Amino acid sequence: MNAYVTMPLAFQGLPEEEMKAQALKFLETMRKRRTVRDYSDRPVPREVIEAAVATAGTAPSGANQQPWTFVCISDPELKTKIREGAEEEEREFYAGRAGEEWLGALAHLGTDEHKPFLDTAPWLIAIFAQRWGYDADGRKVKHYYVPESVGIAAGFLIASLHQAGLATLTHTPAPMNFLNQLCGRPDNEKALILLVVGYPAEGCVVPAIGKKPLEEIASFL
Repeated sequence: MNAYVTMPLAFQGLPEEEMKAQALKFLETMRKRRTVRDYSDRPVPREVIEAAVATAGTAPSGANQQPWTFVCISDPELKTKIREGAEEEEREFYAGRAGEEWLGALAHLGTDEHKPFLDTAPWLIAIFAQRWGYDADGRKVKHYYVPESVGIAAGFLIASLHQAGLATLTHTPAPMNFLNQLCGRPDNEKALILLVVGYPAEGCVVPAIGKKPLEEIASFL
């Protein structure tokens, strides 16, 4: 059994009025975030991606096991191979695998099997969930609350990239097994999201959709 070790909490509260102001400021920042499918090939410094991924790594996780791997891809040849793999899956998806109900739900977004953004955007971040791990002796270790933990970390990552002035797209071709092979990831890891990162293309447009108001997503008891 590992020893329970503590350290002082590094926490600094804010006066109530500043707290409210900061909360509203961040809300307005995130309200401007939109999923983008048309990208410029303008380069993004690796240091920005490193900082955003490090931010994702600060997320809470079950038993602090941090069951995530972020594979950051800028190599053009590998991005092309990923596009080919993703479009192969997407062709089957739109050809009938998804079913009419699912395709109907997607219709207002204008999506199809063509994914040029996987080539054009300067960075792709493949987010893998570690279904289990290994200890120092190579023995298998069960991981807890893996989808929840990785989902929270992905949210941190998206918010960090948006705060840095970049656009993102959560691309989820299904299945994503091809990413394990292309990214050289082991069997204990499962690809959950292929995050597209970069600057929007000049003249980029997005679907005219909105978000549900607070009263539809929250209940205060």
